[in-house]
Amino acid sequence: MNKKIIPDSELIINSDGSIFHLHLTPEQLSDKIIVVGDPGRVDMIASHFDTQDFNVSSREFHAIGGTYKNKKILCLSHGIGADNIDIVMTELDALANIDFTTRTVKDTFRQLEIVRIGTSGSLQPDIALGTPVIATKAIGFDGVLNFYAGRNEVCDLAFEEAFCKHVKWNPLFCKPYVVDADNELVERIGADDMLRGNTIAAVGFYGPQGREVRLPLAEPELNNRIESFRHNKLRITNYEMESSALQGLAKLMGHKAMTVCAIIANRRNNDATPNYKTAVADLVRTVLDRI
Repeated sequence: MNKKIIPDSELIINSDGSIFHLHLTPEQLSDKIIVVGDPGRVDMIASHFDTQDFNVSSREFHAIGGTYKNKKILCLSHGIGADNIDIVMTELDALANIDFTTRTVKDTFRQLEIVRIGTSGSLQPDIALGTPVIATKAIGFDGVLNFYAGRNEVCDLAFEEAFCKHVKWNPLFCKPYVVDADNELVERIGADDMLRGNTIAAVGFYGPQGREVRLPLAEPELNNRIESFRHNKLRITNYEMESSALQGLAKLMGHKAMTVCAIIANRRNNDATPNYKTAVADLVRTVLDRI
């Protein structure tokens, strides 16, 4: 049977053989990947590397590849938001599993291991500033996964139903989806010193996370309902903006992914730390050692 050829319009390859947005070539890809939002944070993480093999920047996508304690690691920034994760995950998977010469899917699947390190705001008053929280379940308010076939097969539908009922979900919002992180990755990276949480990936920073600046909110009580939600003794722990698309697309593609964030603000106590960089730096060193 003839293989499907992916047209130029669907997967753009640059004239130098690199993928369109990330500007990485298949030869530069590592199986172990750390992703972060801030392009500047890539330099901080790579400063721990024993060797640095390349440094590539394109828009908000900054990548440094190298080795750390004999492990080949790629560190890549994705910018802010789930829409960027759609780009990053699709292009990383293409680098691993598409033959750029024939534009066909390779016969042998290559699995990637992707850990996102980020910052986050707590939705529970008892979660202390600086706590590393793993998105054991990521609750996507972004809608990205709803555009892909197989969405229901990788999602926790019972959790979704219970959540929408409890918070009186506004039908004008994107339908939430709930995706688990890779369990083996969670146990290895999280060990016994990271909080297992359930993280909302919001579609914005202000109104979509209940922040009111000048514009009034459509659902001003939403965060109160989220805080009180329980399903099988699970509660929602924190907000960020990328975990759901990362974990959802990884599940659909067959990769391993998880998100861990340092809590730098508590939305329920109206508290924040100006020294969050220290918590992030500690988290980076831990992830590098365990990935």
